[in-house]
Amino acid sequence: MAEKDKPWVMRTYAGHSTAAASNALYRTNLAKGQTGLSVAFDLPTQTGYDPDSPLARGEVGKVGVPVPHLGEMRRLFDDIPLAEMNTSMTINATAMWLLAMYQVVAEEQSPDDDPADVARRLAGTTQNDIIKEYLSRGTYVFGPQHSLRLISDLIAYTVTTVPKWNPINICSYHLQEAGATPTQELAYALATAIAVLDAVRDSGQVEPDDFPRVVGRISFFVNAGVRFVEEMCKMRAFGRLWDEITRERYGVDDERMRRFRYGVQVNSLGLTEAQPENNVQRIVLEMLGVTLSKDARARAVQLPAWNEALGLPRPWDQQWSLRLQQVLAYESDLLEHDDLFAGSHVVEAKVAELVEGARSEIDRVQAMGGAIEAVEYMKQQLVSSHAARRARIESGEEKIVGVNVFTTTEPSPLTADLDTAIMLADPEAERTALEGLVAWREARDQAAVDDALARLAADARTEVNLMPATLAAVRAGATTGEWAATLREVFGEYRGPTGVSGAVGVADAGTELTRVRERVAATGDELGGRLRLLVGKPGLDGHSNGAEQVAVRARDAGFEVVYQGIRLTPEQIVAAAVAEDVHCVGLSILSGSHMELVPAVLDGLREAGLDDVPVIVGGIIPDSDARRLREAGVAAVYTPKDFGLTEIMGGIVDVIRAAHGLDADAELVTR
Repeated sequence: MAEKDKPWVMRTYAGHSTAAASNALYRTNLAKGQTGLSVAFDLPTQTGYDPDSPLARGEVGKVGVPVPHLGEMRRLFDDIPLAEMNTSMTINATAMWLLAMYQVVAEEQSPDDDPADVARRLAGTTQNDIIKEYLSRGTYVFGPQHSLRLISDLIAYTVTTVPKWNPINICSYHLQEAGATPTQELAYALATAIAVLDAVRDSGQVEPDDFPRVVGRISFFVNAGVRFVEEMCKMRAFGRLWDEITRERYGVDDERMRRFRYGVQVNSLGLTEAQPENNVQRIVLEMLGVTLSKDARARAVQLPAWNEALGLPRPWDQQWSLRLQQVLAYESDLLEHDDLFAGSHVVEAKVAELVEGARSEIDRVQAMGGAIEAVEYMKQQLVSSHAARRARIESGEEKIVGVNVFTTTEPSPLTADLDTAIMLADPEAERTALEGLVAWREARDQAAVDDALARLAADARTEVNLMPATLAAVRAGATTGEWAATLREVFGEYRGPTGVSGAVGVADAGTELTRVRERVAATGDELGGRLRLLVGKPGLDGHSNGAEQVAVRARDAGFEVVYQGIRLTPEQIVAAAVAEDVHCVGLSILSGSHMELVPAVLDGLREAGLDDVPVIVGGIIPDSDARRLREAGVAAVYTPKDFGLTEIMGGIVDVIRAAHGLDADAELVTR
């Protein structure tokens, strides 16, 4: 048999409940043939809060593992030799803190080795891309300039001290999830890379002769959608543009340092709740887009599970996704051949088209002053692109099998029992984390912690690199929330643009939306004013794409929309409902914390005397939870299978009319 190329690094994105439970999952996955770790942290860890913060309520251990201090980082990687591992950590605002804890644990695992030698052996990636957090995912903490400072400090530190580490993963994955076209994904990711490299260069922390090594450690994390040809060509365009930028803008002569290095998770946006078994072939097709072309092949691949649109995948579901990669890499002859698409006229024409379009959009962003200054513009473009995609799906122009075409189906044995088709996070995870946090604080030297945090604050007020002070805080026993709170006091906090006010909605209303507009106006007249809808994002869930699309369509339907963005407490949402005198409250929660946060909003509205204000909820919500929410007083529950936004607008009119005792409209019935 022909000699095969080395396969890509195979990962599954994992972490939940507790560090101990996640550690067991990692060791099991490694035993199954996974060749790298990809750590999912819970939202409090990602946004710099300890488990006892009010904003952490209901979020601990839900979408990842809580790591509030060094003790939990030790548990997370117990019996996993970090100096021999390749670990990707999906962490951004607190990336410096998590890498510092990771480095300290690695040093502790090799007590007989020189700590500097241990650091030089560490291999992996911190995502560390804040600009895309402003645009799509929402786990930012600090403002753009301070965030760039943290990113630059981490890059400057790793390039000399942890030279095998990728200190940043420029992340276009979430741009596509937020609606980016391939051209926008290329342009905004590369504009982000330019902003980061300019900041590192201008910081003066890296000598000019060492700067090519900085460029060589920049990696990317991209998305691969189901449009196979376009996605494969996008990756070739990425490589061509990156080579051009690094050669012409930064003068990097070494071809190895200009190489476009990327990992990928294939598209979760296109996974459907309806007929979820179809997601398997979608995942395979998307994987082929980043593996078939040798000249543009991913360095690392992680695949979502078939049931991610239903809830948290089980270990078996993750195993299935890993096996998809292994069959392709080890059973097929893919890795025995040179690039399959070299010389293709079709591929070359598509790549040239994407390169030209991306260059034009990069120039537009740079003319605004670069990615930081253009955040609001880029956000509006993404919201508009996503709105256009939703409109194409609703009209049937863009066909989604099982959703808007070929919807007739036999019952699926995979989802015969929906309550067991997904994994539920340990309900005791939050209590365990709180107890562990108390024990940690009681056992540490508080004076040493205070001194370390004082040093961190002092360094933050200067231009000195913050990594040494961060490492000192880790070793002293500070917590994730204390590290972030110290920097919040110096840097302040930031609320990113929502992109809703400037987004382009539905260009052609059509009969259905026109009918809903008439009902919105008529109901407003009956109630003595324009209907007002509050769209709220309680908790730390920053995935705001759905909320933004609801807000845009509600505006197009004639509602006055109150949308204040992400990361609100239930109390803040209730206060906004009172202040704005709204007719309906819509809550969007995708983190799994709906059973904790929605009842808190309902209780708050009752206490405020707003019993007549109906509450609707949207998110990844199992049927059993949806029933419990309706029993608790929620008027309607919407999940990913409810893709018709205009129909949802009609449902909102229904619940408002019902709440005020108005005659129901028989044409549209609330779910």
